[in-house]
Amino acid sequence: MSRRPTLFDMSADGKRCVRFPESDVPHIGADEALGADQVRQTSPALPQVSEAEIARHYAALARMNYDLDFGFYPLGSCTMKYNPKAIQQAAALPGWTGLHPATPASCAQGALQIMWLLEQMLAQIAGLPAVSLQPPAGAAGEFTCLRVFRAYHDSRGDHARTAVIVPDTAHGTNPASVARCGYSSRPLQSGPDGRINLEALQDALDDGTAAVMLTNPNTLGLFETDIVAIAEAVHDAGALLYCDGANMNAMLGYGRPGDMGFDAMHYNLHKTFGTPHGGGGPGSGPIAVTAALEPFLPVPRISREGNRFEWDWDRPQSIGLVHGFYGNFLVAIQAYAYILSLGAEGLREASRAAVLNANYLLQGLADAYELAYPGPCMHECVFSAQELQRETGVRAADLAKRLLDYDIHPPTMYFPLVVKEALMIEPTETESKATLDRFIEVMLTLHEEAHTDPQVLQSAPHKTPVGRLDELQAARKPVLRWQPEQ
Repeated sequence: MSRRPTLFDMSADGKRCVRFPESDVPHIGADEALGADQVRQTSPALPQVSEAEIARHYAALARMNYDLDFGFYPLGSCTMKYNPKAIQQAAALPGWTGLHPATPASCAQGALQIMWLLEQMLAQIAGLPAVSLQPPAGAAGEFTCLRVFRAYHDSRGDHARTAVIVPDTAHGTNPASVARCGYSSRPLQSGPDGRINLEALQDALDDGTAAVMLTNPNTLGLFETDIVAIAEAVHDAGALLYCDGANMNAMLGYGRPGDMGFDAMHYNLHKTFGTPHGGGGPGSGPIAVTAALEPFLPVPRISREGNRFEWDWDRPQSIGLVHGFYGNFLVAIQAYAYILSLGAEGLREASRAAVLNANYLLQGLADAYELAYPGPCMHECVFSAQELQRETGVRAADLAKRLLDYDIHPPTMYFPLVVKEALMIEPTETESKATLDRFIEVMLTLHEEAHTDPQVLQSAPHKTPVGRLDELQAARKPVLRWQPEQ
Protein backbone atom coordinates (compact mmCIF):
# COMPACT_ATOMS: atom_id res chain seq x y z
CA MET A 1 0.00 0.00 0.00
CA SER A 2 1.60 3.28 -1.10
CA ARG A 3 2.12 6.06 1.39
CA ARG A 4 0.31 9.31 0.71
CA PRO A 5 2.70 12.26 0.27
CA THR A 6 2.88 14.63 3.21
CA LEU A 7 3.04 18.40 2.95
CA PHE A 8 6.77 18.08 3.58
CA ASP A 9 7.07 15.84 0.51
CA MET A 10 5.38 18.54 -1.59
CA SER A 11 7.44 21.36 -0.10
CA ALA A 12 9.74 23.44 -2.26
CA ASP A 13 11.46 26.75 -1.58
CA GLY A 14 9.43 29.72 -2.76
CA LYS A 15 5.95 28.17 -2.71
CA ARG A 16 3.38 30.20 -0.80
CA CYS A 17 -0.33 30.00 0.01
CA VAL A 18 -0.62 33.72 0.62
CA ARG A 19 1.70 36.61 -0.18
CA PHE A 20 1.44 39.74 1.92
CA PRO A 21 2.82 43.16 0.95
CA GLU A 22 5.63 44.58 3.00
CA SER A 23 4.29 46.31 6.10
CA ASP A 24 4.73 50.08 6.25
CA VAL A 25 3.74 50.20 9.94
CA PRO A 26 6.65 51.01 12.26
CA HIS A 27 7.37 48.14 14.61
CA ILE A 28 9.83 47.10 17.27
CA GLY A 29 12.32 44.48 16.16
CA ALA A 30 12.17 41.01 17.68
CA ASP A 31 15.57 41.38 19.32
CA GLU A 32 14.47 44.58 21.04
CA ALA A 33 11.02 43.29 22.02
CA LEU A 34 12.06 39.86 23.30
CA GLY A 35 15.77 39.96 23.80
CA ALA A 36 18.34 38.38 21.52
CA ASP A 37 18.44 35.18 23.60
CA GLN A 38 14.68 34.65 23.00
CA VAL A 39 14.78 34.97 19.20
CA ARG A 40 15.43 31.86 17.10
CA GLN A 41 18.33 32.01 14.73
CA THR A 42 16.88 29.74 12.06
CA SER A 43 13.46 29.64 10.43
CA PRO A 44 11.06 26.89 11.56
CA ALA A 45 11.12 23.82 9.33
CA LEU A 46 7.62 24.31 7.99
CA PRO A 47 6.56 23.03 4.57
CA GLN A 48 6.28 25.53 1.73
CA VAL A 49 3.28 24.66 -0.46
CA SER A 50 0.77 26.40 -2.70
CA GLU A 51 -2.82 27.10 -1.75
CA ALA A 52 -4.15 24.47 -4.18
CA GLU A 53 -1.80 21.84 -2.78
CA ILE A 54 -2.75 22.43 0.83
CA ALA A 55 -6.49 22.54 0.03
CA ARG A 56 -6.34 19.26 -1.90
CA HIS A 57 -4.14 17.66 0.74
CA TYR A 58 -6.59 18.27 3.57
CA ALA A 59 -9.60 17.40 1.39
CA ALA A 60 -7.92 14.05 0.67
CA LEU A 61 -7.26 13.48 4.37
CA ALA A 62 -10.91 14.20 5.12
CA ARG A 63 -11.97 11.53 2.61
CA MET A 64 -9.84 9.03 4.48
CA ASN A 65 -11.89 9.51 7.66
CA TYR A 66 -15.07 7.65 8.52
CA ASP A 67 -18.00 9.64 9.87
CA LEU A 68 -21.76 9.50 10.29
CA ASP A 69 -22.34 11.41 7.07
CA PHE A 70 -20.49 8.62 5.26
CA GLY A 71 -22.15 5.52 6.65
CA PHE A 72 -23.45 3.30 9.44
CA TYR A 73 -21.69 3.76 12.79
CA PRO A 74 -23.07 1.10 15.21
CA LEU A 75 -20.75 1.98 18.10
CA GLY A 76 -22.30 0.42 21.20
CA SER A 77 -22.62 2.46 24.41
CA CYS A 78 -21.77 5.68 22.57
CA THR A 79 -25.04 6.40 20.70
CA MET A 80 -23.40 7.61 17.49
CA LYS A 81 -26.51 8.66 15.62
CA TYR A 82 -26.87 10.85 12.58
CA ASN A 83 -27.04 14.49 13.60
CA PRO A 84 -29.73 16.64 11.93
CA LYS A 85 -28.13 19.47 9.99
CA ALA A 86 -30.92 21.88 10.94
CA ILE A 87 -29.91 21.50 14.59
CA GLN A 88 -26.32 22.35 13.77
CA GLN A 89 -27.45 25.35 11.72
CA ALA A 90 -29.40 26.65 14.70
CA ALA A 91 -26.25 26.61 16.81
CA ALA A 92 -24.28 28.34 14.03
CA LEU A 93 -26.40 31.50 14.09
CA PRO A 94 -24.18 34.59 14.52
CA GLY A 95 -26.02 35.64 17.66
CA TRP A 96 -24.75 32.50 19.38
CA THR A 97 -21.32 32.06 17.84
CA GLY A 98 -20.46 35.72 18.34
CA LEU A 99 -21.53 35.84 21.99
CA HIS A 100 -18.55 36.29 24.29
CA PRO A 101 -18.77 34.09 27.42
CA ALA A 102 -18.02 37.09 29.64
CA THR A 103 -20.96 39.10 28.24
CA PRO A 104 -22.93 40.65 31.13
CA ALA A 105 -26.23 38.96 31.91
CA SER A 106 -28.10 42.11 30.90
CA CYS A 107 -26.74 41.73 27.35
CA ALA A 108 -27.22 37.95 27.10
CA GLN A 109 -30.83 37.50 28.14
CA GLY A 110 -31.67 35.28 25.17
CA ALA A 111 -28.80 32.90 25.92
CA LEU A 112 -29.68 32.70 29.61
CA GLN A 113 -33.34 32.12 28.81
CA ILE A 114 -32.55 29.21 26.46
CA MET A 115 -30.24 27.61 29.03
CA TRP A 116 -32.87 28.07 31.75
CA LEU A 117 -35.56 26.53 29.53
CA LEU A 118 -33.27 23.62 28.63
CA GLU A 119 -32.70 22.99 32.33
CA GLN A 120 -36.49 22.81 32.84
CA MET A 121 -36.82 20.36 29.94
CA LEU A 122 -34.04 18.12 31.18
CA ALA A 123 -35.47 18.21 34.70
CA GLN A 124 -38.85 17.06 33.39
CA ILE A 125 -37.32 14.28 31.30
CA ALA A 126 -35.25 13.07 34.27
CA GLY A 127 -38.00 13.36 36.88
CA LEU A 128 -35.56 15.35 39.02
CA PRO A 129 -36.24 19.01 39.90
CA ALA A 130 -32.84 20.73 39.55
CA VAL A 131 -30.34 20.75 36.65
CA SER A 132 -26.91 22.23 36.03
CA LEU A 133 -25.57 22.50 32.47
CA GLN A 134 -22.04 23.23 33.62
CA PRO A 135 -20.26 19.84 33.31
CA PRO A 136 -18.66 19.71 29.84
CA ALA A 137 -18.90 15.96 29.20
CA GLY A 138 -20.26 12.69 30.56
CA ALA A 139 -17.26 11.88 32.75
CA ALA A 140 -17.40 15.42 34.12
CA GLY A 141 -21.07 14.84 34.90
CA GLU A 142 -20.19 11.71 36.89
CA PHE A 143 -17.48 13.60 38.72
CA THR A 144 -19.82 16.50 39.50
CA CYS A 145 -22.57 14.23 40.82
CA LEU A 146 -20.11 12.51 43.15
CA ARG A 147 -18.79 15.85 44.38
CA VAL A 148 -22.38 16.89 45.10
CA PHE A 149 -22.88 13.60 46.97
CA ARG A 150 -19.76 14.23 49.02
CA ALA A 151 -20.82 17.77 49.88
CA TYR A 152 -24.22 16.44 50.95
CA HIS A 153 -22.73 13.78 53.23
CA ASP A 154 -20.22 16.28 54.66
CA SER A 155 -23.01 18.76 55.41
CA ARG A 156 -24.61 16.07 57.58
CA GLY A 157 -21.36 15.23 59.33
CA ASP A 158 -21.41 11.83 57.66
CA HIS A 159 -17.67 11.72 56.95
CA ALA A 160 -17.26 7.97 57.40
CA ARG A 161 -18.88 7.22 54.03
CA THR A 162 -15.85 6.77 51.82
CA ALA A 163 -16.75 3.92 49.44
CA VAL A 164 -18.71 3.90 46.18
CA ILE A 165 -20.12 0.65 44.80
CA VAL A 166 -19.53 0.29 41.03
CA PRO A 167 -21.04 -2.68 39.12
CA ASP A 168 -18.86 -4.55 36.64
CA THR A 169 -21.16 -3.39 33.81
CA ALA A 170 -20.42 0.29 34.51
CA HIS A 171 -18.75 2.61 32.03
CA GLY A 172 -15.00 2.71 32.47
CA THR A 173 -14.98 6.33 33.61
CA ASN A 174 -17.05 5.53 36.73
CA PRO A 175 -14.14 4.21 38.85
CA ALA A 176 -11.96 7.11 37.69
CA SER A 177 -14.59 9.63 38.83
CA VAL A 178 -14.81 7.84 42.18
CA ALA A 179 -11.05 8.14 42.68
CA ARG A 180 -10.97 11.80 41.63
CA CYS A 181 -13.52 12.59 44.34
CA GLY A 182 -11.42 10.94 47.04
CA TYR A 183 -13.60 7.86 47.38
CA SER A 184 -12.60 4.22 47.08
CA SER A 185 -14.25 2.08 44.42
CA ARG A 186 -15.92 -1.15 45.49
CA PRO A 187 -16.73 -3.44 42.52
CA LEU A 188 -19.96 -5.42 42.36
CA GLN A 189 -20.27 -8.52 40.20
CA SER A 190 -23.36 -8.80 38.03
CA GLY A 191 -25.83 -11.63 38.36
CA PRO A 192 -26.13 -14.47 35.83
CA ASP A 193 -28.70 -12.46 33.87
CA GLY A 194 -26.33 -9.51 33.42
CA ARG A 195 -28.19 -7.34 35.92
CA ILE A 196 -27.58 -6.27 39.51
CA ASN A 197 -27.88 -9.13 41.99
CA LEU A 198 -30.02 -7.56 44.71
CA GLU A 199 -28.77 -9.86 47.46
CA ALA A 200 -25.14 -9.21 46.53
CA LEU A 201 -25.80 -5.48 46.59
CA GLN A 202 -27.43 -5.66 50.02
CA ASP A 203 -24.41 -7.56 51.32
CA ALA A 204 -22.06 -4.91 49.91
CA LEU A 205 -23.93 -1.95 51.44
CA ASP A 206 -22.76 -0.77 54.84
CA ASP A 207 -22.28 2.37 56.94
CA GLY A 208 -19.24 3.27 54.88
CA THR A 209 -21.09 3.36 51.56
CA ALA A 210 -21.48 6.86 50.13
CA ALA A 211 -23.15 5.94 46.85
CA VAL A 212 -23.93 3.33 44.26
CA MET A 213 -23.24 4.15 40.61
CA LEU A 214 -25.63 2.44 38.23
CA THR A 215 -26.05 2.63 34.47
CA ASN A 216 -29.65 2.02 33.44
CA PRO A 217 -30.08 0.51 30.92
CA ASN A 218 -26.69 -1.02 31.67
CA THR A 219 -23.84 -1.50 29.23
CA LEU A 220 -25.17 -4.91 28.24
CA GLY A 221 -28.23 -3.16 26.86
CA LEU A 222 -30.39 -4.57 29.67
CA PHE A 223 -32.88 -2.69 31.84
CA GLU A 224 -32.39 -3.14 35.59
CA THR A 225 -35.75 -4.70 36.39
CA ASP A 226 -35.16 -4.55 40.18
CA ILE A 227 -34.40 -0.83 40.12
CA VAL A 228 -37.07 0.20 42.65
CA ALA A 229 -35.90 -2.42 45.16
CA ILE A 230 -32.27 -1.43 44.46
CA ALA A 231 -33.06 2.21 45.23
CA GLU A 232 -34.81 1.26 48.46
CA ALA A 233 -31.85 -0.86 49.60
CA VAL A 234 -29.38 1.95 48.85
CA HIS A 235 -31.43 4.55 50.71
CA ASP A 236 -32.05 2.23 53.67
CA ALA A 237 -28.27 2.05 54.03
CA GLY A 238 -28.04 5.87 54.07
CA ALA A 239 -26.28 6.01 50.71
CA LEU A 240 -27.21 7.83 47.50
CA LEU A 241 -28.00 6.35 44.09
CA TYR A 242 -26.44 7.76 40.91
CA CYS A 243 -27.64 7.06 37.36
CA ASP A 244 -25.12 7.09 34.54
CA GLY A 245 -27.43 8.56 31.89
CA ALA A 246 -25.26 7.72 28.88
CA ASN A 247 -27.96 5.29 27.73
CA MET A 248 -30.97 7.59 28.10
CA ASN A 249 -31.54 7.20 24.36
CA ALA A 250 -33.45 4.03 25.29
CA MET A 251 -35.85 5.58 27.80
CA LEU A 252 -36.95 9.05 26.67
CA GLY A 253 -40.56 9.51 27.68
CA TYR A 254 -40.83 5.96 28.99
CA GLY A 255 -38.74 5.92 32.16
CA ARG A 256 -37.56 8.75 34.40
CA PRO A 257 -34.58 8.08 36.69
CA GLY A 258 -36.11 10.26 39.41
CA ASP A 259 -39.23 8.08 39.46
CA MET A 260 -37.03 4.98 39.77
CA GLY A 261 -35.43 6.33 42.95
CA PHE A 262 -32.19 7.83 41.63
CA ASP A 263 -30.87 10.85 43.54
CA ALA A 264 -28.82 12.25 40.66
CA MET A 265 -27.92 11.53 37.06
CA HIS A 266 -25.90 12.94 34.23
CA TYR A 267 -26.99 13.32 30.63
CA ASN A 268 -24.85 13.11 27.54
CA LEU A 269 -26.36 15.87 25.41
CA HIS A 270 -23.91 14.84 22.70
CA LYS A 271 -25.38 11.32 22.64
CA THR A 272 -29.05 11.54 23.51
CA PHE A 273 -30.05 14.82 21.92
CA GLY A 274 -28.55 14.78 18.47
CA THR A 275 -25.35 16.78 18.72
CA PRO A 276 -22.03 15.61 17.24
CA HIS A 277 -19.51 13.86 19.41
CA GLY A 278 -16.35 11.86 19.03
CA GLY A 279 -12.85 12.96 18.13
CA GLY A 280 -12.45 14.85 21.37
CA GLY A 281 -15.71 16.71 21.63
CA PRO A 282 -17.20 19.03 22.34
CA GLY A 283 -19.48 17.20 24.72
CA SER A 284 -21.90 18.23 27.41
CA GLY A 285 -22.79 16.35 30.58
CA PRO A 286 -25.52 18.21 32.51
CA ILE A 287 -26.60 16.75 35.83
CA ALA A 288 -30.04 16.53 37.40
CA VAL A 289 -30.51 16.09 41.15
CA THR A 290 -33.17 15.87 43.85
CA ALA A 291 -34.32 18.90 45.81
CA ALA A 292 -32.19 17.79 48.77
CA LEU A 293 -29.05 17.95 46.63
CA GLU A 294 -29.90 21.18 44.77
CA PRO A 295 -28.05 23.53 47.21
CA PHE A 296 -24.76 21.81 46.37
CA LEU A 297 -24.90 22.26 42.58
CA PRO A 298 -22.07 24.16 40.89
CA VAL A 299 -22.11 27.94 40.72
CA PRO A 300 -23.31 30.00 39.08
CA ARG A 301 -26.94 28.96 38.79
CA ILE A 302 -29.38 30.67 36.45
CA SER A 303 -32.16 32.42 38.35
CA ARG A 304 -35.35 33.89 36.95
CA GLU A 305 -37.17 36.94 38.26
CA GLY A 306 -40.22 37.59 36.12
CA ASN A 307 -38.90 37.88 32.57
CA ARG A 308 -35.33 38.60 33.63
CA PHE A 309 -32.53 36.04 34.04
CA GLU A 310 -29.44 36.47 36.20
CA TRP A 311 -26.38 34.55 37.35
CA ASP A 312 -26.77 33.46 40.97
CA TRP A 313 -23.41 33.18 42.72
CA ASP A 314 -24.79 33.35 46.26
CA ARG A 315 -24.81 29.61 46.91
CA PRO A 316 -22.92 29.02 50.18
CA GLN A 317 -23.19 25.21 50.04
CA SER A 318 -22.19 24.94 46.37
CA ILE A 319 -19.27 22.75 45.33
CA GLY A 320 -18.05 25.71 43.23
CA LEU A 321 -17.09 25.75 39.57
CA VAL A 322 -16.37 22.52 37.70
CA HIS A 323 -15.88 24.16 34.29
CA GLY A 324 -15.11 27.61 32.95
CA PHE A 325 -18.18 29.78 32.46
CA TYR A 326 -21.29 27.61 32.02
CA GLY A 327 -20.44 24.49 30.04
CA ASN A 328 -20.37 24.05 26.28
CA PHE A 329 -23.04 26.52 25.25
CA LEU A 330 -23.42 25.63 21.56
CA VAL A 331 -23.99 21.97 22.42
CA ALA A 332 -26.78 23.12 24.73
CA ILE A 333 -28.28 25.16 21.87
CA GLN A 334 -28.35 22.08 19.64
CA ALA A 335 -29.95 19.95 22.36
CA TYR A 336 -32.58 22.63 22.95
CA ALA A 337 -33.40 22.80 19.23
CA TYR A 338 -33.48 18.99 18.99
CA ILE A 339 -35.95 18.66 21.88
CA LEU A 340 -38.16 21.43 20.51
CA SER A 341 -38.16 19.94 17.02
CA LEU A 342 -39.27 16.51 18.24
CA GLY A 343 -41.52 17.40 21.15
CA ALA A 344 -42.59 14.93 23.82
CA GLU A 345 -44.06 12.35 21.45
CA GLY A 346 -41.12 12.68 19.07
CA LEU A 347 -38.69 11.87 21.87
CA ARG A 348 -40.76 8.81 22.76
CA GLU A 349 -40.74 7.76 19.12
CA ALA A 350 -36.96 8.11 19.01
CA SER A 351 -36.58 5.71 21.92
CA ARG A 352 -39.12 3.31 20.45
CA ALA A 353 -37.20 3.20 17.18
CA ALA A 354 -33.83 2.81 18.93
CA VAL A 355 -35.07 -0.18 20.94
CA LEU A 356 -36.85 -1.69 17.94
CA ASN A 357 -33.74 -1.38 15.75
CA ALA A 358 -31.52 -3.02 18.36
CA ASN A 359 -33.88 -5.94 18.80
CA TYR A 360 -34.19 -6.30 15.01
CA LEU A 361 -30.42 -6.72 14.79
CA LEU A 362 -30.47 -9.10 17.74
CA GLN A 363 -32.96 -11.37 16.00
CA GLY A 364 -31.19 -11.13 12.66
CA LEU A 365 -27.80 -12.20 14.06
CA ALA A 366 -28.74 -14.51 16.93
CA ASP A 367 -28.54 -17.69 14.83
CA ALA A 368 -24.96 -16.95 13.72
CA TYR A 369 -23.42 -15.16 16.69
CA GLU A 370 -23.48 -16.08 20.35
CA LEU A 371 -25.73 -13.74 22.33
CA ALA A 372 -24.05 -12.72 25.58
CA TYR A 373 -27.29 -12.72 27.59
CA PRO A 374 -30.56 -14.15 26.24
CA GLY A 375 -33.79 -12.21 25.89
CA PRO A 376 -34.80 -8.83 24.47
CA CYS A 377 -32.46 -5.87 24.79
CA MET A 378 -32.99 -2.15 25.05
CA HIS A 379 -31.04 0.22 22.77
CA GLU A 380 -28.03 -2.04 22.15
CA CYS A 381 -27.27 -5.74 21.93
CA VAL A 382 -24.09 -7.54 22.93
CA PHE A 383 -22.79 -10.61 21.13
CA SER A 384 -19.67 -12.66 21.77
CA ALA A 385 -17.24 -13.97 19.14
CA GLN A 386 -15.78 -16.45 21.64
CA GLU A 387 -17.49 -19.46 20.07
CA LEU A 388 -16.48 -18.30 16.58
CA GLN A 389 -12.88 -17.96 17.76
CA ARG A 390 -12.88 -21.51 19.12
CA GLU A 391 -14.25 -22.85 15.82
CA THR A 392 -12.23 -20.80 13.32
CA GLY A 393 -9.55 -18.77 15.12
CA VAL A 394 -11.28 -15.54 14.04
CA ARG A 395 -11.45 -12.96 16.84
CA ALA A 396 -13.81 -10.06 17.42
CA ALA A 397 -11.03 -7.72 16.28
CA ASP A 398 -10.81 -9.56 12.95
CA LEU A 399 -14.54 -9.03 12.40
CA ALA A 400 -14.09 -5.35 13.17
CA LYS A 401 -11.26 -4.97 10.66
CA ARG A 402 -13.17 -6.83 7.96
CA LEU A 403 -16.26 -4.63 8.40
CA LEU A 404 -14.17 -1.69 7.19
CA ASP A 405 -13.89 -3.36 3.78
CA TYR A 406 -17.67 -3.12 3.52
CA ASP A 407 -17.70 0.60 4.42
CA ILE A 408 -19.25 -0.09 7.83
CA HIS A 409 -17.72 1.23 11.03
CA PRO A 410 -17.12 -1.57 13.56
CA PRO A 411 -19.25 -1.79 16.69
CA THR A 412 -17.65 -1.43 20.11
CA MET A 413 -15.24 -4.31 20.65
CA TYR A 414 -14.14 -6.04 23.87
CA PHE A 415 -16.53 -4.03 26.05
CA PRO A 416 -18.15 -4.55 28.44
CA LEU A 417 -15.35 -6.54 30.00
CA VAL A 418 -17.74 -9.11 31.47
CA VAL A 419 -18.25 -10.49 27.93
CA LYS A 420 -15.33 -12.30 26.28
CA GLU A 421 -14.71 -11.27 22.66
CA ALA A 422 -17.58 -8.78 22.93
CA LEU A 423 -19.30 -7.13 19.97
CA MET A 424 -21.50 -4.34 21.30
CA ILE A 425 -23.90 -3.01 18.66
CA GLU A 426 -26.09 0.10 18.91
CA PRO A 427 -27.96 1.01 15.71
CA THR A 428 -29.78 4.07 17.20
CA GLU A 429 -33.11 5.32 15.87
CA THR A 430 -31.71 7.13 12.84
CA GLU A 431 -30.90 4.09 10.71
CA SER A 432 -33.36 2.68 8.20
CA LYS A 433 -34.46 -0.94 7.87
CA ALA A 434 -32.49 -1.15 4.62
CA THR A 435 -29.30 -0.14 6.45
CA LEU A 436 -29.94 -2.67 9.21
CA ASP A 437 -30.66 -5.41 6.64
CA ARG A 438 -27.37 -4.70 4.88
CA PHE A 439 -25.49 -4.80 8.20
CA ILE A 440 -27.06 -8.18 9.02
CA GLU A 441 -26.17 -9.44 5.54
CA VAL A 442 -22.55 -8.33 5.91
CA MET A 443 -22.22 -9.83 9.40
CA LEU A 444 -23.58 -13.15 8.12
CA THR A 445 -21.12 -12.98 5.22
CA LEU A 446 -18.28 -12.47 7.71
CA HIS A 447 -19.49 -15.45 9.70
CA GLU A 448 -19.39 -17.58 6.55
CA GLU A 449 -15.95 -16.25 5.59
CA ALA A 450 -14.65 -17.15 9.05
CA HIS A 451 -15.49 -20.79 8.34
CA THR A 452 -14.42 -20.92 4.70
CA ASP A 453 -11.51 -18.46 4.46
CA PRO A 454 -10.49 -17.19 7.91
CA GLN A 455 -7.30 -15.63 6.55
CA VAL A 456 -9.29 -12.98 4.69
CA LEU A 457 -10.58 -11.72 8.05
CA GLN A 458 -7.33 -12.15 9.93
CA SER A 459 -5.48 -10.01 7.37
CA ALA A 460 -8.23 -7.38 6.95
CA PRO A 461 -8.79 -4.56 6.17
CA HIS A 462 -7.86 -4.76 2.51
CA LYS A 463 -9.51 -1.62 1.04
CA THR A 464 -8.67 1.12 3.55
CA PRO A 465 -5.93 3.76 3.16
CA VAL A 466 -4.00 2.05 5.97
CA GLY A 467 -3.94 -1.71 6.37
CA ARG A 468 -3.61 -3.74 9.55
CA LEU A 469 -0.95 -2.33 11.82
CA ASP A 470 1.35 -4.10 14.23
CA GLU A 471 -0.73 -3.44 17.34
CA LEU A 472 2.10 -4.21 19.77
CA GLN A 473 4.48 -1.82 18.04
CA ALA A 474 1.76 0.79 17.66
CA ALA A 475 1.19 0.71 21.42
CA ARG A 476 4.84 0.60 22.48
CA LYS A 477 6.48 2.67 19.74
CA PRO A 478 3.79 4.84 18.19
CA VAL A 479 4.72 7.05 15.25
CA LEU A 480 2.72 10.20 15.92
CA ARG A 481 4.53 12.87 13.94
CA TRP A 482 6.51 13.36 10.76
CA GLN A 483 10.27 13.37 11.06
CA PRO A 484 12.72 14.11 8.24
CA GLU A 485 14.64 11.18 6.86
CA GLN A 486 18.21 11.02 8.10
